[in-house]
Amino acid sequence: KSMSAIKGGRLAAAIAPARCVTYLISDVPGDDPRAIGSGPTIPEKSDPEAVLGLMRAYDVPVSPQMEKVIRANTVSGEALPGQEVHMIATPMMALHAAREKAKDFGLSTIILGDAIEGEAREAATVFAGISFSAATHGEPARAPCVLLSGGETTVTVRGSGRGGRNVEFLLALALALKEVKGISAIACDTDGVDGTEDNAGAWFDDQILAQARAAGVSAADHLANNDGYSFFQKLDRLVVTGPTLTNVNDFRAILIR
Repeated sequence: KSMSAIKGGRLAAAIAPARCVTYLISDVPGDDPRAIGSGPTIPEKSDPEAVLGLMRAYDVPVSPQMEKVIRANTVSGEALPGQEVHMIATPMMALHAAREKAKDFGLSTIILGDAIEGEAREAATVFAGISFSAATHGEPARAPCVLLSGGETTVTVRGSGRGGRNVEFLLALALALKEVKGISAIACDTDGVDGTEDNAGAWFDDQILAQARAAGVSAADHLANNDGYSFFQKLDRLVVTGPTLTNVNDFRAILIR
């Protein structure tokens, strides 16, 4: 931001005193307006010394010209007169919409959070435990119910397979559930692209591992190779929407019947 002419509120400063109305679609955990699109119309106080210190701490070369720009390119962080900021789409809004749709089918819902992060397969293990508890004990929700969540997990790539974080999450979830009956799940990136592939995500039901064995497809081997895309492709379980031209992070739903 410190090197930009528009980020960190500098665009708003450039058009002042014109009225500035900002409509935001958030793909940022916590929906901080300053972080969405680097906040071109959201003033954020500059701290040149902190920026330069961070660059030097990570051995980023700082030329005299760069330092000059960073020191001169400052903003106060104070809101400009007449400025308006409106959130028109956020991860939580998407989850609330899914909850309302679930009600139409007589399903209770639990929203586990809109900012779930961390390693995809580790998150899947936690979600499997919550799902198993709901299926067997009726906690934190009694079946039929849907567990909803959003956010963006990550994948540490160790193999040479294909697929993004959503298929990695789903494949790990299917394995962790160990074929518990009555549980289905879907995980998709709301922008329609999971990683760099042509799918938004994938889905499975409680027959997925049995079908994989019958087809000679090893779920464990595909997960070890970070190859969730190929696994779900072979079983015709990919979700392909094409680019949605919007993004409110990932959407996950686990149905417990």
